[in-house]
Amino acid sequence: MLANLFKVETLDTRFASRTGEPVPGAQPSKWTTPEYFLYYLAFLTIPFFMFKSVYDVSKPEHPGYAKFEPLLETGWIPGRKVDNSDAQYRSFRDNIPYMALLLILHPLLRRAYEAIATNNSLKEANGKKTRGQTMNDLAADARLERRIRYDVVFAAIFLLVLHGISAFKVLLILYLNYQIATALPKQYVGATTWIFNISVLFANELCKGYKFVDIATIVLPPHSDSTAEKSAANWGSQLDAYGGLIPRWEVLFNLTVLRLIAFNFDYLWTSDRRAGSPIEKKNLDPANLPERERVSSGARYEDFTFRNYLAYALYSPLYLTGPIMNFNDYISQCRYTLPSISRSRIVPYAIRFAICLLTMEVVLHYIYAVAISNSHPDWSTYSPFQLSMLGYFNLHIIWLKLLLPWRFFRLWSLLDGIDPPENMVRCMSDNYSALAFWRGWHRSFNRWIIRYIYVPMGGSQGGSKIRAALNYLSVFTFVALWHDINLRLLVWGWLVVLFVLPEIIATLLFPARKWRDRPDAYRWICGAGAVGNILMMMAANLVGFAVGLDGLKGLVDGIVGTFGGRIFLVAACGTLFVGSQVMFEWRESEKRRGINLKC
Repeated sequence: MLANLFKVETLDTRFASRTGEPVPGAQPSKWTTPEYFLYYLAFLTIPFFMFKSVYDVSKPEHPGYAKFEPLLETGWIPGRKVDNSDAQYRSFRDNIPYMALLLILHPLLRRAYEAIATNNSLKEANGKKTRGQTMNDLAADARLERRIRYDVVFAAIFLLVLHGISAFKVLLILYLNYQIATALPKQYVGATTWIFNISVLFANELCKGYKFVDIATIVLPPHSDSTAEKSAANWGSQLDAYGGLIPRWEVLFNLTVLRLIAFNFDYLWTSDRRAGSPIEKKNLDPANLPERERVSSGARYEDFTFRNYLAYALYSPLYLTGPIMNFNDYISQCRYTLPSISRSRIVPYAIRFAICLLTMEVVLHYIYAVAISNSHPDWSTYSPFQLSMLGYFNLHIIWLKLLLPWRFFRLWSLLDGIDPPENMVRCMSDNYSALAFWRGWHRSFNRWIIRYIYVPMGGSQGGSKIRAALNYLSVFTFVALWHDINLRLLVWGWLVVLFVLPEIIATLLFPARKWRDRPDAYRWICGAGAVGNILMMMAANLVGFAVGLDGLKGLVDGIVGTFGGRIFLVAACGTLFVGSQVMFEWRESEKRRGINLKC
C-alpha cells in the first residue's frame, strides 16, 4: 500500500489506465543507470541544505528575527513558535477541528435521512414512471431526488450559518442568473451570462458585498433629515451585524460564479440537443458513463430545474473552495454512484491529506518564510542562497495552503458520495513546463476554462501556436481578474503568458520528431529549457501570490548583485537541471503504467 500511496492514481481514479498497457513511445527505465545514481546523490544532499538555510534565518539569533517575531504564534511543537501569519491559511487552520466535525456529521446525517426516505422516494419515482423506464432507472431517479432534497436543505442552513442575512444576497444573484439561462431567448443567453457574471465579480469587489448600511443610505429620499439618515444607518448596521461566520461572503463567491456560468452553458448546450440524448445515440450505460460523457451530457433537459440548480451551486462540501464540477457531472453522480466511491480509494486519499497537513505543520513550525517576507525585511542581511530559498519555500507554502483546503473539501465530498476532480496533481517542485503546469495546478479550474472559455474561443485552431498564445493571453487576463481585481495579479497573468512564449518557440525550434534517434540528447536539451521555465514560473508566482514586484526585485538584486550570488545562480541552475531529469523519468514511469497526464 505504501508503494502505491504516492502514485498519481491514488489521488484520482480518473488518471488510472484502463488497460495497464504502456503508452506508445514510453522509454525504458533509467532509474538504475549511472546517470541517475549521480542524481540520487544530489537528492540525498541538497534538500538538507535547502531546508537548513531557511531554518537558520528563522532562528532567534538571526539579526532579522526581532522584525518578524511579532508575526509568530505559540506552536504545539515544544520549543517552537508557528508562522501563522498568512491570513488565508490561518482561516483554514484555525477552523480545522470544526470543519472535521462537519466532515463527519454531514455524510452521517445524509445516511440517516436516506435510510428513512428511501421507500418514499422509490414510490414517488414509480408514480412518475414513464414508458421504457426500468427499475434501475427508477432507483437512480429516486436517489437523485433524495440527494437533491438533502443538499438543498443542508445548503440553506449552511449558507445562513456562513453568511447570515447576506445569504439572501447570494440567493438573489443565483435567481437572476437562473432567469438569464431559462427566460431569455437562446441567442442572448451566452453573452448575457458572461456580462452578468463578470459584472457581479466587479460589483462584489467595488461595493464590498453590498452592505445594508450602504443600501439604506442610497434608498433614502435625497433630502431626508439627519435623524432619518441616522435611523437608516442604524437599521443597516443592525442587519449587517447578522453576517454569520463569514460576513465577507463576496470574497468566496468567485467560485460560485464559475458554477453559475457552467450551469447556464450546460443548459444552453443541452437545450440545443433536446431531440436526442448523446448517451442514447452512443448506446452508453448511464450508470457507467466515462467522465467525458458525464461532463458533456450527464444531465437531461428536464433536470435543469431551479431546485437542482440551487443544490448544485450551493453544494456544501464544494461551496467554499471547490473543486469545481459542472452541473452535468453533479447530476449524473447524484443519480449513479461512481466506482471510485469506495473505502479502498478514500482511505489512501485521506492518509495523503493527513501527511500533507503534518508536512505543513512542520514547515510552519521550523521555517518562517512567510513571516519574514511579510515583515518587509532588509534583504541585504541574507545570502543569495538564503534569499532564493526564502522565495522557494514561500512558493511551497502557497502550494500547501491551497492544496490542503482543496483536498479537505474534496475528501468531504468523497465521503458524501460525490467524486469531483483532483485540483493538485503535481507537487509544486514537480513542474518544468509552464504550459503543463496549468494543467495540474487548480486542475478543475483549468478544465472549466477549457470547456467554457478556451474551446469556445477556438483553442489553438488546428495547432496554431500563435492563436494558442493569444487565447492564453485572454484566458489568463480573465484568470487574474477572477482571482482578485488588482494590478499585481493582472501583472501575474500577463507574466505567465509572456513566460509561456519561450516554451512555445522552443518547441517549434526543437520538434521532438527530429530527435527520435537521439533521445538522450533531446532530454538534456529539454532539461536546459526546463531550467529557464522553472525560474520564470517561480518569478511569476512570487509576483502574483507572495512578495509582489518590489519584493521580487529585492530578491533578484540580492542574488545576482554580487559575484558570489552569480556563482550560486549557476549552481542553482545545475540543481534545477538534475531535478528536471528526475521529473522527466517520473513521467516516463507513469507512461510505462499506461498514464499520460501531459502535465
